[in-house]
Amino acid sequence: IPEGIGVIIRTVGEGQRARYFVRDLAFLLEQWQRVEQAIKEDKAPCRVFEEPDLVERTVRDFLTDEIDEVVCDDRAAIDRMNGLVGQISRRARNRIQFYDGTAPIFETFGVQKQIDDAFHRQVWLKCGGYIVIDETEALVAIDVNTGRNKGGRDVEKTILQTNLEAADEIARQLRLRNVGGLIIGDFIDMKSRRDQQAIYSLMKERLRRDKAKTHVLPLSALGLMEMTRQRAQESLSDSIYENCPYCQGRGVVKTSMTTSVELHRMLNTVMRKYQDSIHDIRVILNPDVLKRLKEEDEELLVELERRYAGRLMFRADAGYHHEKFTVTDANTGAELKP
Repeated sequence: IPEGIGVIIRTVGEGQRARYFVRDLAFLLEQWQRVEQAIKEDKAPCRVFEEPDLVERTVRDFLTDEIDEVVCDDRAAIDRMNGLVGQISRRARNRIQFYDGTAPIFETFGVQKQIDDAFHRQVWLKCGGYIVIDETEALVAIDVNTGRNKGGRDVEKTILQTNLEAADEIARQLRLRNVGGLIIGDFIDMKSRRDQQAIYSLMKERLRRDKAKTHVLPLSALGLMEMTRQRAQESLSDSIYENCPYCQGRGVVKTSMTTSVELHRMLNTVMRKYQDSIHDIRVILNPDVLKRLKEEDEELLVELERRYAGRLMFRADAGYHHEKFTVTDANTGAELKP
């Protein structure tokens, strides 16, 4: 290490061969020399260094000994990768291949299907079972189910098979979806301590392939496996999706009956408040809620009109949120508040 230079080795380097550290240090020193040279020679303002782009990050982070081949359909990107690999490991150049097929590269290698599957809440296993993945603000919950894998007479063997496949798929899905934070896996209950240990051992072994730092605990008495995964970047779903503007990310809206009840309460308050000054009231609301009012709650509205000697008029607006309604003076259009 040159004088005046400090080196930080990340935890992912634990157990790696010494030659990898020597190679990476030489690469970083060469980068730093280029930065120093640019500072001396280029006229300010100028850019002396920039974050690696997708091509460079792919070579730096993913072209490891575990990767057999990198396939790309862009000749310019291939040339760049070969140049970058030449600075790190010339032997790795043989693993970079150009794709010149007629079908899109993602379809040929099944990548598009994996991308689509990454957004499915339910993921099927080969045995016929499935896992359900729910991401929340506090944690990620993963439920394991036997599904179509009913097995034969040996129920314990069927459960073990499903749980083993689930553990393997969960580790894969965590990497694919880039899920971070607290993760709870709800496996199918197993009585055998040996089977429980087999699930735990497999999960630990599969998580070793993950570049993100992970920590996993054995199965609890309730069949729950707790684990954490380093949250380095936003998850795949967060980078692709945004909260639904209609339900604000809740995934549910109030029923027509609930909105009808809330409207009835508000009308009761408003009509009592304005019974001496305003007699014609118009309500603007969602068509589904209006249908509920006309078909099932009409008698309640008639009772309100009779009680406060007023007249209620309704106008459906398809642009109105299912939970929204506006009460106005039918003559002036002014909104009436409780």
